[in-house]
Amino acid sequence: MKSVLIIGLGQFGVHMAEKLMENDNEVMAIESSEARADACAELIPRILIGNACDERFMKGIGVKDFDKAVIAVGDDFQTALEITVILKDLGCKYIVARASNDTHKKLLLRNGADYVSYAERETAERLAISLAADNVFDFIELTPEIGIYEVAVPKSWVGRTIIKLDVRNRYRISILATKEDGKINPMPPAQYEFKGTENILVMGGHADVERLK
Repeated sequence: MKSVLIIGLGQFGVHMAEKLMENDNEVMAIESSEARADACAELIPRILIGNACDERFMKGIGVKDFDKAVIAVGDDFQTALEITVILKDLGCKYIVARASNDTHKKLLLRNGADYVSYAERETAERLAISLAADNVFDFIELTPEIGIYEVAVPKSWVGRTIIKLDVRNRYRISILATKEDGKINPMPPAQYEFKGTENILVMGGHADVERLK
C-alpha cells in the first residue's frame, strides 16, 4: 500500500485517485477550488482546499511523508513547474507530473520530476493502435521499439504448448500472461496449451508482434 498526494482534481486527478483507492492505496488530494473539492467529496474522502504553490501550506501538509505525489493541474505548465520545484525542495520522495510537449517534459525532469506523463497522448496512442490493428485489444509502449500487447491467440497455436511452439526463439516475444473472461493468469508455464478462447499479453518489438498477428 502506498500513500499518494494528488494535486488537482480535474478529470485526470480524479481518475487517478479513484484507481489508486481501488487498489487499497491511501490518497489525499489538494484542490484550490472549493466548488470542485465539494463535487469530489463523496469520491475522495481526504481533500484539502489550498494553494499548492504556497510553500508554507505545502510544508504544513508534510509532503515528504508521502510515498508519491502526482501533479494533475491540467495544462497550466507554469503552475506545474512551480509545484514540482516546491515538492522537490520539501523532500518529496517521488514526483509524477504531466506535460503536453517534449520541452515541458525536459524542464519538469530537470527541476525535480521523477516521471513525466503525456496523459492524453499516451491514451490516444494506445487507442489508435488498438483501433488500427486487427486482434489487438490493448497496448502499452515501453520504448519506441518495444511494447506490451494484448492480442488474440493465433489460430495455428490452438492445441499446442508454449514450449513446442518455441515462442521466444521463433517469434522473438515473451508471453507475460493469458487472459480469459477478464481474469489474468500471469507467467503461464512452458507446458501451457492454448485453447483459442483466451487472449495473451506479450512483450516484444513492434515489428515482431505485427508478424505474430
